[in-house]
Amino acid sequence: MTNLLLQKFNTQYNSAPFAEIKEEHYLPAFKELIDKSLQEIEEITHNPETPTFENTIEALAYSGEQLDVVSSIFFNLNSAETNDEIQQIAQEVSPLLTEFASKISQNEQLFSRIKKVYDEKDHYTLNEEQKMLLEETYKGFVRNGALLNDEKKEQLKNINIELSKKSLQFGQNVLAATNQYYKHLTNKDDLAGIPEAILAQYEEEAKERNLEGYVITLQFPSLLPVLTYAENRELRKELAIANGKKSFDGGEFDNQNLIKELVKLRQEKAQLLGYKSFADYVLEERMAKSPQKVLEFLNELLTKAKPFAQKDVEELSVLAKADGITEMQSYDHAYYAEKLRKQKFDFNDEELKPYFQLDKVQEAVFGLAGKLFGLEFVETSDIQKYHTDVKTYEVLEVGSQKSEDGSFKALLYADYHPRKGKRAGAWMTSFKNQYIKNGENHRPHISVVCNFTKPTSETPSLLTFNEVTTLFHEFGHALHGVLANTQYPNLSGTSVKWDFVELPSQFLENYCYEPEFLKTFAKHYQTGEVLPDEKIQKIEDSKNFMEGYQTLRQLSFGILDMSYHAENVKVEDVKTFETETIKATQVYPTLSETAVSTSFSHIFQGGYSAGYYSYKWAEVLDADAFQYFKENGIFNPEIAAKYKVLLSSGGTKDPMELYKNFRGSEPKVESLLKRAFG
Repeated sequence: MTNLLLQKFNTQYNSAPFAEIKEEHYLPAFKELIDKSLQEIEEITHNPETPTFENTIEALAYSGEQLDVVSSIFFNLNSAETNDEIQQIAQEVSPLLTEFASKISQNEQLFSRIKKVYDEKDHYTLNEEQKMLLEETYKGFVRNGALLNDEKKEQLKNINIELSKKSLQFGQNVLAATNQYYKHLTNKDDLAGIPEAILAQYEEEAKERNLEGYVITLQFPSLLPVLTYAENRELRKELAIANGKKSFDGGEFDNQNLIKELVKLRQEKAQLLGYKSFADYVLEERMAKSPQKVLEFLNELLTKAKPFAQKDVEELSVLAKADGITEMQSYDHAYYAEKLRKQKFDFNDEELKPYFQLDKVQEAVFGLAGKLFGLEFVETSDIQKYHTDVKTYEVLEVGSQKSEDGSFKALLYADYHPRKGKRAGAWMTSFKNQYIKNGENHRPHISVVCNFTKPTSETPSLLTFNEVTTLFHEFGHALHGVLANTQYPNLSGTSVKWDFVELPSQFLENYCYEPEFLKTFAKHYQTGEVLPDEKIQKIEDSKNFMEGYQTLRQLSFGILDMSYHAENVKVEDVKTFETETIKATQVYPTLSETAVSTSFSHIFQGGYSAGYYSYKWAEVLDADAFQYFKENGIFNPEIAAKYKVLLSSGGTKDPMELYKNFRGSEPKVESLLKRAFG
């Protein structure tokens, strides 16, 4: 059997041949490519020539190219189009990859070559990017145990393998727990208050399961309308608790013990490497630098935001009391927030949805990328897809007609709708990084993945305004990848300090609130009517609606994350630890049946461990950056050109230096406070 994953892809732009890849290809491909990559490392290690930047540092940066591509394909599918077989393969492959990484990072001969180049760096004439690559390569080896003795190296390798397996299991448990639950209703009266368009989706879900009536799942587009519109308080409570109980019910998919094990293993890893805590280990490589600085930042925002959050809840409580509710609960928040929003601004998300057809919103974000950065997006049917829902686009320089003239910038995969094999949430990822080798600029293959409501037989996919901002957010990440223009793949695109990575995504969200831009695409899908000025004004007026509460919610996640990874942390009971840790951020009573931690995939499966604060950190950056545009014109070509340089530079420079080159000064927290609270 020919294994396509072991060959150069014979497809347009060497894109992934999804239609021809079979599950049985993956494990043999990983094993062979790991062996091949280790041979490349051996060649670098045993090169008889004196170590130089080119034959050691640069050679290492370009090694394992095919393994990287296959890993990206496999793990992206494990998030976006998984099944039992892929999940089983993931459990087998993850330890192999972790062991492979350990063999490289703990290769003493290789490290001695790297150290020789590093120690003699002043003798080389290196450009800025080469200096950064050398610095990052040396630090990467040290942070992965290169200076440890053999016994401790073995310990570290085993810890990394366990971390890899357990974090993977955590995510699989959350997905399984999400898919396991559904609420079946046959009486339409139980769903009073929920818009007809949403009820039609619930009916379609029921039909897919061969049931009469309505089915609600824990997928976000299905869950959120219940919490927001259902007059039936018991139904809101039941769904909220079901969602909050994910992997916290003591059942097959419970994550409580996994959390304790992950926290313990991370702490052991950090201490083995000479750090006080896992947070210290992580933050050494962030803009923030230390846990103390992060906690000061989060607590400063907590002090500023809490009075606003309490005021938000007091306003909602007045409405709840009119309905006979003496004590508001967390599952009441979205419902009364929507009531208050309608009362204050006389509109709700459902009445805006007809103006935000997914196709038109995508056109708008494509157009914005054209206006700011000179890009155009051309849909193509020549690229193989991993699911029929996915659409593919060539990203070109504006005005060019074909890719052969060097105008090709990237491939874009757009995957917008929920399905059983796809995890919840929204994210940007890549199937192939950008880099330059032997004079050829290898362009990136980028993917944007969301979970927006599917079109029905009568209605196209319509977005809430919150989903509009989500699409812009993920597309901001995508632009970071699309515009990448660096020499080395490990410094390309989103390969930046983690608390810098959210700047491009959060920056782009700002355009959703700009009237002159909104009018270009917010048009009723049936009549073509432009979103009326009064509704646009209401969007602007409501921009900071419940901002105090939302800020506190984000701060609670950031503080919880830092607490799990602090010095000498002990987690004996997940619920108790969580409750105590985030007590100061809570404005509603705690529900004993639920926990945040057990489905907190960002920090226990994704890359945000000891880094969740970066969302708020980046808000300071994005508020400050957009203020610069606001002062000079939101489409200002000169400022856009400077911002494009920031995006295309990836991780080749210190992020603060990149930011100051763009803005002319360091970011000011006042920009965020002014935007959030006036």
